[in-house]
Formats: sequence, structure tokens, C-alpha cells
Amino acid sequence: MREVGATTRRRCMKIGIIGAGQIGGTLTRRLRELGHDVSVSNSRAPDTLADLADETGATAVWAKDAAADADLVIVSIPQKNVPDLADGIVDARKPGAPVIETNNYYPQQRDGKIAAIEDGQPESAWVAEQIGAPVYKVFNGIWWKHLLENGAPSGAPGRIALPIAGEDGPGRDLVHGLVDQLGFDPVHAGPISESWRQQPGTPVYGKDFDAEKTRQALAEASPERTAEWRALPE
Repeated sequence: MREVGATTRRRCMKIGIIGAGQIGGTLTRRLRELGHDVSVSNSRAPDTLADLADETGATAVWAKDAAADADLVIVSIPQKNVPDLADGIVDARKPGAPVIETNNYYPQQRDGKIAAIEDGQPESAWVAEQIGAPVYKVFNGIWWKHLLENGAPSGAPGRIALPIAGEDGPGRDLVHGLVDQLGFDPVHAGPISESWRQQPGTPVYGKDFDAEKTRQALAEASPERTAEWRALPE
């Protein structure tokens, strides 16, 4: 696949990915193309990822080992499965290494009711609470096929932008740099407390907007969950 810009020549990072579905698998492929050292896991044994490992050169590991000595960890699993992760699942990462979570809460479609989220807790804040580590929310609103194929060089007209919620500092800088390497414009979307601005049902969710339109869509978002994205009455 194509190189998307000068940022692809940055240092190789050790990246642990927990979850090998459409987004996790796509990120495994793209990050290996960029030369990063990727360890990937799912909810089963490493040998179930043999095909992905052979295709990409990633290392298949147990989920409990994915974060070991990682410069960056990515959690990309169904929201309902987050509480099933091992205690301290990301604790073995390098000190200060950021954790990305790509999850979405689909109460009617997949996850069932999660009371804290229904009561207004942002989805990513709930994930951070469950895994015991701060997170950055990104990659949750882009279709996996566009993540795989539609990266573009920095400055390209109409380059797709991806909102990133999380705390400021070196972790944010690293995450923004990685999004740029992948071929997308990183857009600061505020702290995790405002990550509801990019949840399902918001104006930016599922859209391939450029940076200007992404910022506008984030500003127009409402914290109220729409009917499609709330749990059905019991």
C-alpha cells in the first residue's frame, strides 16, 4: 500500500493491539506497513491469528501480553466485553505510553444496556474506568475500509480528519502523529469528558469530513443520546 507522507519515516514503535476485528485488524495491517512492531491479540489463543500474523508480520500474542513494553496500546473490542479484560490489562506498557480505545456502545445492536453510559457517562470514560488507565478516543467513527484504503498525504485536498479526545501532553502528541502517519488529519476533540461529541449518533460519527467540517460537527454535537443509540426500555 502507498506511503502517505514524510511522517511514515518516524521511529519504529512497539504497539500492542487488543482486538483483531475490523478496526483492530485494519490497524494491524496499516501499522505494520508503516514499519511499526505490532503485537496483536484477540479473546482466544494466539494461533487463531496465524493468518493475520503471516500476512502482516505482526506477532500474535495472548491479550494479557499485548501491552508488554509497548509505546502505545490500542483497545478495539466490543463494548460489552471490556469488563471481561484481565485486571491491569494495559499496565505492562512503557511508563507514560498512551492507550487508544476505538470502541462504540451499541446497546440495541450488540452490547445490551450499560447503566453508567445510559446515565450519561461518556463511553470512553467508562472504558478508562474499566481498564484502570486514561485513554484517547479515536478511530471509532471511520469505516474500516476507509481506514485501510483512504489515507492521503498531509495537505492533500479533502484529506479525511479524525477527531481525537483525551488529555493534552506527550501522549496526545504521539497519537496525533500516528494518525497523521496513517494518512488522516488529527483534530483535537477536547478531553475524554467531551468524547461524547464523537459517539454514535453525533454529527461527526461515520462521516469522512475534512478538518474544518470535523471541528464544526464536533461543535454541533449534543450530549443527549438519540433513540437509536439508547437501550430499549426494560
